Amino acid sequence: MSEWIAWLSTAGVHLNHPAVRWPLTTAYVLVLLLIAFYGLHRYMLVLIYYRHRKNSQQSNLHFDQLPGVTVQLPMFNEGNVASRIIDAACHLDYPADRLQIQVVDDSTDTTCQIAQARCQYWQSRGINIQYLHRTHRSGYKAGALRDAMDQATGEFFAIFDADFVPPADFLQNTIHHFANPAIGMVQTRWGHLNRDDSLLTKAQAIFLDGHFLIEHAARSLSGRWMNFNGTAGLWRRKAIDDAGGWEADTLTEDMDLSYRSQLAGWKFIFLPDVICPAELPPEINAFKAQQHRWTKGGIQTGRKLLWRILTSDANWKIKSEAFFHLTSMSVYVYITLLALLFFPAFYVNMQPFESGTIQALIWGLTLFSLGTASAGTFYIASQLVQGRSTFKTLCQLPILMSLGIGIALNNTRGVLEALAGKQSEFVRTPKYNTTDDTSSKKRIACPSIKRWMSYLEITMGIYCLTCTIIAMTQPRGLLSAPFLLLFAAGYFCVGFSSLRGQCQKRAVVKIKPIPA
Repeated sequence: MSEWIAWLSTAGVHLNHPAVRWPLTTAYVLVLLLIAFYGLHRYMLVLIYYRHRKNSQQSNLHFDQLPGVTVQLPMFNEGNVASRIIDAACHLDYPADRLQIQVVDDSTDTTCQIAQARCQYWQSRGINIQYLHRTHRSGYKAGALRDAMDQATGEFFAIFDADFVPPADFLQNTIHHFANPAIGMVQTRWGHLNRDDSLLTKAQAIFLDGHFLIEHAARSLSGRWMNFNGTAGLWRRKAIDDAGGWEADTLTEDMDLSYRSQLAGWKFIFLPDVICPAELPPEINAFKAQQHRWTKGGIQTGRKLLWRILTSDANWKIKSEAFFHLTSMSVYVYITLLALLFFPAFYVNMQPFESGTIQALIWGLTLFSLGTASAGTFYIASQLVQGRSTFKTLCQLPILMSLGIGIALNNTRGVLEALAGKQSEFVRTPKYNTTDDTSSKKRIACPSIKRWMSYLEITMGIYCLTCTIIAMTQPRGLLSAPFLLLFAAGYFCVGFSSLRGQCQKRAVVKIKPIPA
């Protein structure tokens, strides 16, 4: 090991050649500034939230007669949870003569029989429920929802993915906001059925809490534009029609439709106190598949609509927030580039200020506060809103940061594919039903993820671990060693966990009842 490190050190000396040094320094400083730029935006979201958190979004208007609502349940090969979501939808508290339920099924497996059987069961009990099955996946989820609208009778649409369990009072708590004729969409907060099952699900829960309780709340309360999250929300039919309807040219059809609808003049609101429980992916490959789709789809939506938004009549606050929202996924590229620049940073002075000076200290502290501490502030704030322990959240921050770093390669692939215009299949996040209490355990299939990505993540882990060892041999590198170790841990954990899941045809997930 010592000989290998010595060889690397000798090779690193050659990086000091001016022809190499200046491009490296430029890239390094630019990457740090970009990470800091988006980190500053996280602080701004927290500030906006606290500045506007007392703004009320409660509706003083009520329908004298409740309007017709169509509940749409899109699914694709999700037999583990098909019965649960259908049953939950049929238990919604709403006048039967004004409620229609559509099971929009593109499945090619036994989900078809499961869903059709449950629909027949509820039809025999007087529930207005339709089973709509397509023999193709044209347009994927967007296409299925669009096609189902032709047979829908409701003026409003409530949409739930198959892994959600809407409470019975969901519609009663949301529909009256549409008594305001300017409201086109109402989004509710996602709850987490299996939050405490593992470190992975705990980390995902905090990620989503930050998105909903800080990001969504800040945008909604301050009058900035926000997006429908694809599920656990209601749409006004006219808001969909005015936007041009569901389109399938991005992997995030929900975000795409949201911005087009708001460009058409509709207003959206977020209800943080209305919670719709859902299941978090308990397996790393399922989580990575979901994150890749969200990342790639977000960049695709930005390519499609950002210029149109920036040249619209919307105010500068809306435009600036839309810019950050539709480009923030690019941070994964910057994190990956930063990791690749670790090794040359030991042998090339890529700092814009001389080491040991006040300017260098200020530069370092600024980058730390914007690039690293901003994420901690963002997620701690999301837990404080719920009254959760600050100390426990602080203890979980290294796990959050490692997981975010570990999936950076996977999400960077999504960003680059979107920028290159590469189209790909809409991969549904596998649904596991870890809350099913009908048996002690259930066997589930892992999603198909390219194995080379896992090997690349492990390779990056080895690279970052090597950089950590080098840092510990240099006095000026000791302070960076914990930071480098965090990168190595993230890549190793994600890479080896992914490989383990890919090598197993099926994974075992313990089952427990839904919390009361």
